[in-house]
Amino acid sequence: MVKAFLKLPAVVVHGRAQAEWALRIAAGRPLLLLSAPGAALNVGPGWFKAVLDQAAAEHPGSTFIAALDCAAASGAALAALRAGFKLVIFDLGHPAAASVLGAAAEAGAEVLGIRPAALDLGALDPRRRDDERRISALFATVPPQDQPR
Repeated sequence: MVKAFLKLPAVVVHGRAQAEWALRIAAGRPLLLLSAPGAALNVGPGWFKAVLDQAAAEHPGSTFIAALDCAAASGAALAALRAGFKLVIFDLGHPAAASVLGAAAEAGAEVLGIRPAALDLGALDPRRRDDERRISALFATVPPQDQPR
């Protein structure tokens, strides 16, 4: 299931408003929501999960998977897995990579060693029509009925 989402349009969200913007424009299309690089070290998995849960509550029926970027912090990666993230980004060159990969396998989660390409919503403004069109065009590549398996 997780690997199917890696083929979907991906956006970087820095907060609830951006997550809601992405879910609104996706209009039922599945997508991948990424945290900012190293966000697990700054805001933690609890905050990012709360942001996503609140955004999802505003857009029931939305289909997405979230990836929390843990950089090279094994403790943050393990905390993200305990918080329920099914996808974490972690430096696989780290000495604790085997432990993180093992914990992910037990949790039914995936670990990415490299961030997927994504559109960073922090650089866009929902009030500008050109930015609205840019993100809409990204999501238009996936029909609403195509659900990852």
